[in-house]
Amino acid sequence: MSTPAPHTSQARRDGSHRPSTASTVLLACGVVSSLLYVVAHEILAAALYDGYSRFDQAISELTSVGAPTRAPLTAVGFVYDVLIVAFGIGVWRTGRGVRPLRIAGVLLVAYGFVGPLWLPFPMTGREDIEAGAAMPLADTMHLVLSAVTVSLWCAMIGFAAAAFGTWFRVYSAVTVATILAFGAWTGRYVPAVAAAEPTPGMGAVERVMFGAFVLWVAVLAVVLLVRRTRPASLRGASGGRRAVAPSEGEPS
Repeated sequence: MSTPAPHTSQARRDGSHRPSTASTVLLACGVVSSLLYVVAHEILAAALYDGYSRFDQAISELTSVGAPTRAPLTAVGFVYDVLIVAFGIGVWRTGRGVRPLRIAGVLLVAYGFVGPLWLPFPMTGREDIEAGAAMPLADTMHLVLSAVTVSLWCAMIGFAAAAFGTWFRVYSAVTVATILAFGAWTGRYVPAVAAAEPTPGMGAVERVMFGAFVLWVAVLAVVLLVRRTRPASLRGASGGRRAVAPSEGEPS
């Protein structure tokens, strides 16, 4: 009888495993997507859009009709959507055996596919808004897509939280509460935007909402990456089923 190699015996004793390279790359896309979003909207946009106020103006104004940042941010948006879809696939692969995490992965992919739907419905630029006029179809659809997006955010956060322990569930609950509270606060500015009136603080409020989500995505990615290299398995809500596969053989 052959004797197991020392490194194999050690791996069996400590329960460690060699994670799949493909899944590791896919999960890393979650961190990259959040970094890309922040850099594009807070650094690139500031360099290209003179006079834009992060504190007072909506994020959507960066891709509004006639905005100097519309073309570059649209291109960045496609890259962001691809990264989100890749991350969603990584979450789905990693969540073998734990349904809530797999559902979260599917919802992330759906969120990524919603991204390009914004392209035909850009926000009307402030200088083109006519006070008292009916809201254009593009702006109406923009609001509809906003509601769809927030719904997907909250759903995916809820399902992912169910696959983890107390601290991540609490963090996820705080994130959802932040998104809903600041999303509702942002909605209070809609009449002022439609009336071509000033919106002091709108940009800051909206950025808290978006910031909470992109931070959550990055945290989820890091947690899954770390857990994949640890002996301890990820515990789900249903009595300890593993959310991270104990071996490299993951579903394709």
